[in-house]
Amino acid sequence: MGATAPVICIDGPSGSGKGTISRLLARRLGWHLLDSGALYRLTALAALDAGVELEEAEAVAACAGRMRVAFRPGGAERVTVTLDGRDVSARLREQTTGEAASRVAALAPVRRALLQRQRDFRRPPGLVADGRDMGTTVFPDAPLKIFLTASPEERARRRHKQLMEMGLGANLHKLASEIRDRDRRDATRAASPLRPAADAVELDSTGVPVEQVLEAVMQQARRRGLAE
Repeated sequence: MGATAPVICIDGPSGSGKGTISRLLARRLGWHLLDSGALYRLTALAALDAGVELEEAEAVAACAGRMRVAFRPGGAERVTVTLDGRDVSARLREQTTGEAASRVAALAPVRRALLQRQRDFRRPPGLVADGRDMGTTVFPDAPLKIFLTASPEERARRRHKQLMEMGLGANLHKLASEIRDRDRRDATRAASPLRPAADAVELDSTGVPVEQVLEAVMQQARRRGLAE
């Protein structure tokens, strides 16, 4: 893997705020952004739309390898995501899609199929990579790795607020239970389990304003000469 551009990895569990921080950080630095979670959600949708059972590892990996995806910036910080020419932006945000993505992410053939696709996002002037194994597997040579977390209760509240703003009903206690189950599944899977890289800086965003979390990441970037 050629080190063509610096990478800042923002890893952590669902709802930790890593997506928001990654977007803000990429904009602040003027770098490219990789939302690796979206690729797994797209893989899950591609498999479901093709009638493939999510436990069929090789068949799901084949879907990951041939799917055509595009990310197009829109207004209000939104991104239009297309899968094989169809706008799936709304479907990507559904809770069921997230659960399906967690299931396919546990499949080693799927992770292998998406590995190079993720590394291809690395180009000058730099890349902010948002995911769960960016620092441990995809970009192990990244000069800065952040592992961002928050309590399950905090993450459930954030997800509940997001769903309510989208006009979707949700049960807060059920969301917290689903988050704990997903954490267990992600942390115990054989392929690239969710865990901090040995050299990652761990940050807890529970009760911390977004601006303060972003500044903490920027301080780490400045210490490594990645930001002014």
